[in-house]
Amino acid sequence: MPFDPKKFITQSVEQIRKAIGKEQAITAVSGGVDSFVAATLAARAVPGQLHVIYVDTGLMRKNETDEVRKTAKALGVELKVIDARKRFFDGLKGAGDPEGKRKIIGELFIRIFEEEAKKSRAAFLIQGTIAPDWIESGGLGRDTIKSHHNVGGLPEKMDLRLCEPLRELYKHEVRMVGKELGLPESIHQRQPFPGPGLAVRIVGEVTEEKAKIVQDACFVVENEIDAAVKAGKMERPWQYFAALLPSKTVGVRGDERAYQYTVIVRAVRSLDGMTANFSHIPSDVLEKISTRITNEIRSVGRVAYDITNKPPGTIEME
Repeated sequence: MPFDPKKFITQSVEQIRKAIGKEQAITAVSGGVDSFVAATLAARAVPGQLHVIYVDTGLMRKNETDEVRKTAKALGVELKVIDARKRFFDGLKGAGDPEGKRKIIGELFIRIFEEEAKKSRAAFLIQGTIAPDWIESGGLGRDTIKSHHNVGGLPEKMDLRLCEPLRELYKHEVRMVGKELGLPESIHQRQPFPGPGLAVRIVGEVTEEKAKIVQDACFVVENEIDAAVKAGKMERPWQYFAALLPSKTVGVRGDERAYQYTVIVRAVRSLDGMTANFSHIPSDVLEKISTRITNEIRSVGRVAYDITNKPPGTIEME
């Protein structure tokens, strides 16, 4: 039987209302489709009991905080923005293991939500967790591919009870629900962004310098691919971004020797994120991406394109 978004919305609103009861609830939005769909469903179910929060970790897309504010305002959502950039960078200092980073980020999010919950006396945290999150985190006895910050990255002890209305859905189904809810296309068709943010696009230790490099590189990749799609040069990939390797390579700046970072460009085709194939991007588009990144980001001297499918790779670098 094909997925029916209208039926799902009706059932989900009733389930949220039943789960939350008369309690107050916090819902976290990140700018992505999953969190905005979960928040919209919750707003329909318990409109006077909801506190919508966005946490600026310093690891979000370039200009993302301003974009989330604008989107929330356009949707009539009262949003609280928490600046936790220092807290996240301090917490990640010295952490280079991918699983370790995910768990640090997951716990920091929960502790911030718990602090906010005390202010509003909220008992529930509503999350935009979807099926691939818990499947890849080792759900139902599966091997852990990676601990998603909102599943495997959660601390063992937390004061909030979870409500996850999208838990059994895949990304394409969430998009259908978002469209049915009347969310703008810029939200329900937005490309995926990892919950831990740019921390999983920085291989190894996370620093503010590296986060800025990846922010700027991702911005270039998105900008150039969006322009190529609009010009009819290529189909839009399911996800496209830049990542940073921890090692540097030798290059040339003018007539001088340079020792700079390497950026990896990644673009894939997929339906639900469980499997993916690399996208065939025209060579002139890749050349423009490379030229812009190395010209605009002076600490980057080399750009490579990742042609690995999933499996054997994952979509994100960590």
